[in-house]
Amino acid sequence: MEVLAEGLAFPEGPVVMQDGSVIVVELAGGRITRCWNGRKETVCMIGGGPNGAAIGPDGALYVCNNGGLDLEKFQNARGSGCEGRVERVDLATGKFERVYDSCDGIALEAPNDMVFDADGRLWFTDLGKSHDGIRTASGLFTCLPDGSSITAINRHASGYNGIGLSPDGNTVYCADTHQARLYRYARQVEAQRPEWVATAPGPVGFDSLAVTAAGNVCVATLFEGGITTVTPGGQTSRRDFDDVYVTNIAFGGADMQDAFITLSSKGLLVKVRWDEPGLRLNFNG
Repeated sequence: MEVLAEGLAFPEGPVVMQDGSVIVVELAGGRITRCWNGRKETVCMIGGGPNGAAIGPDGALYVCNNGGLDLEKFQNARGSGCEGRVERVDLATGKFERVYDSCDGIALEAPNDMVFDADGRLWFTDLGKSHDGIRTASGLFTCLPDGSSITAINRHASGYNGIGLSPDGNTVYCADTHQARLYRYARQVEAQRPEWVATAPGPVGFDSLAVTAAGNVCVATLFEGGITTVTPGGQTSRRDFDDVYVTNIAFGGADMQDAFITLSSKGLLVKVRWDEPGLRLNFNG
């Protein structure tokens, strides 16, 4: 395991760039950071709680922002400026702007992770907020990145977190944190019920995910620390890592077998070799 960056404030959302750098969000620092092997550069101080990120068809970085965390209580921050939102970051200038903070007049709670399909449409999860013993609804949404259209696919999930697309682009996978379950949806812009794929064994939770070229879904696994691989047929296996908050995995490298993983409680971005190539995303920088 190679440590690429350390001292990060709860890193998440790794985006592997063509120039060899990896962009991460620092959830506890309100910061977007570009990591070169052993070196870090701040892209922007975006504020709130940046959670997931992806390069869009226009070359900009899009970010799911949960609005921020009260780190002493480890629950969602509340009040003005803590709104959940989807944001766009110009990587050349560091300028950022809000694209969405509501759908059909209903505020987004805590947007968490995102993926772009081949048509340039954005799909994202909303984990929901947890504060003062209250947990709000989670969901799956899809939108156009220019801010012109957003649709709720499901507003009644338990705790959707990771999201990804199958190799043929026809299936949207969602990982549920609280249930440690993987679900799938048809990639269609209308309300629908999910199909259950698998549940991880043990007292664990699911976080973000990445899909392999063969169609297996690699899900970052919380509390017992690892990456759970789920086949399309629902079989599971796990590779362990020494951090209770293994939160994200992304693939890159010439053969797509370099796995970039965030060990968030330790503040690390690491690279390991994976046993199969990851799926190339539709857009990258």
